[in-house]
Amino acid sequence: MSEKKIKTSSGIEIKEVYTEAKSIELPGEFPFTRGIQKDMYRGRMWTMRQYAGFSTASESNKRYHYLLSQGTTGLSVAFDLPTQIGYDSDHMMSEGEVGKVGVAIDSLKDMEILFDGIDLQKVTSSMTINATAPILLAMYICLAKKQGADLKQISGTIQNDILKEYAARGTYIYPPKASMRLITDVFEYCSSELPKWNTISISGYHIREAGSTAVQELAFTLANGKAYLQAAMDKGLDINVFAKRLSFFFNCHNNFFEEIAKFRAARRMWAKLTKSLGATDLAAQKLRFHTQTGGSTLTAQQPLNNVIRVSNQAMAAVLGGTQSLHTNGFDEALSLPTEAAAKVALRTQQIIAFESGVTDTVDPLAGSYFVEALTDEVEAAAWRYIDIIDSKGGSVAAIEEGYIQNEIAASAYQYQTEIENGESILVGVNKYVDAEGIKPEGFRVDDSIRKLQMDKLISLKAERDRMAVEKALLALTDAVKQGLNTMPYIISAVEVYATLGEIADTFRKEFGEY
Repeated sequence: MSEKKIKTSSGIEIKEVYTEAKSIELPGEFPFTRGIQKDMYRGRMWTMRQYAGFSTASESNKRYHYLLSQGTTGLSVAFDLPTQIGYDSDHMMSEGEVGKVGVAIDSLKDMEILFDGIDLQKVTSSMTINATAPILLAMYICLAKKQGADLKQISGTIQNDILKEYAARGTYIYPPKASMRLITDVFEYCSSELPKWNTISISGYHIREAGSTAVQELAFTLANGKAYLQAAMDKGLDINVFAKRLSFFFNCHNNFFEEIAKFRAARRMWAKLTKSLGATDLAAQKLRFHTQTGGSTLTAQQPLNNVIRVSNQAMAAVLGGTQSLHTNGFDEALSLPTEAAAKVALRTQQIIAFESGVTDTVDPLAGSYFVEALTDEVEAAAWRYIDIIDSKGGSVAAIEEGYIQNEIAASAYQYQTEIENGESILVGVNKYVDAEGIKPEGFRVDDSIRKLQMDKLISLKAERDRMAVEKALLALTDAVKQGLNTMPYIISAVEVYATLGEIADTFRKEFGEY
């Protein structure tokens, strides 16, 4: 009888035993396989950043204060779909979506409510926003100014990663080249005005949620990262300056060792990539990343099983050397997380940090025959994809051709087939199935939220200086036509309470839609 082959989700064969480890690298030194800091968590714990946002700004503000009181060390903002694709809450396209998968932000007024009682100079904020990223960042800057904060000290992250939207997620507005211009405008503006701000979080998370393998997630994310580096350099920016402010956002799924190997390989690959493009400063060669546990791995069946899945994934992210972490609520296959589920998710991180002992030494799995070999294999497989993408002219061309989308779709189909025919086991779904499972109370956002937001917009438009808004939007139009950096003009429009939809429509008129 032939021996059964065991493979990772990316198809890498796992040997029964590993008997060789390569030479030992040191953390904090090129190529950073073992971590970007010499002392890692002994020096500073990862940021415990729980992703939250729903309904109105005031409801989300309450959840932020709750999470901060429970020990989160950073905020992470989820925006609703209309906000993500540049529509105000009163737009016909917003019907049925306002406040549902995140918070509704129509103007600076909402941003003021969202962060009420939160000192932006003392807390780091991450905003999961892409097509409208420059507008939301402008609102954050205006609010920080109102609070009297020193913009040079403000720190946080804006996702601002449009390439993965075309490839995997879908919340894009403008054509790829116009979108790339807005992204590099943010890079350029922040490099002088907000030097501590992470101007992009290059995201593999959504690529993985769309069905990619771990290797594809790594390869496509780094290929996108390379495209952003080249776009910024084409604009004349110095890689040693702006590359320090790039960060990454990865998923963490169930295959414990493959995920750890993926994170270790990612650091090594990015160090080589940035160096090959001319980065000489060590800080510009370091891959810093946030991790979120895998939303698509969670099951509606036997939802309490998700607590174990999330714990397993969070432990892999920590052993892989993440800089910040979000742990999903066990009820997220059913609804937005309830407060109770969000608390268990946060406690999962705190137990790993303070009770497990895994933070006591740097990269505790280094030198493991298995982990070192798997890191090499994940890296080699990812480079093969990057070579193909390079041969097509880079990420933008590969996305326009549909190559990346097709590869993700094929992997998603294969995974689903394996679940359906029982080749892969999903506990509680295709094995150990219960007829009766505990069904937690779901969290629902009421449709009346839209009426509240629409009423706020009516008041805002009655109170603001209409002429100042028109003047600011005209100036923004001129800046787009003249090829100027749009950020200062977006900020001016936001300050006079132009709405998100009005600013996005100004760009729509100039760039068109994709």
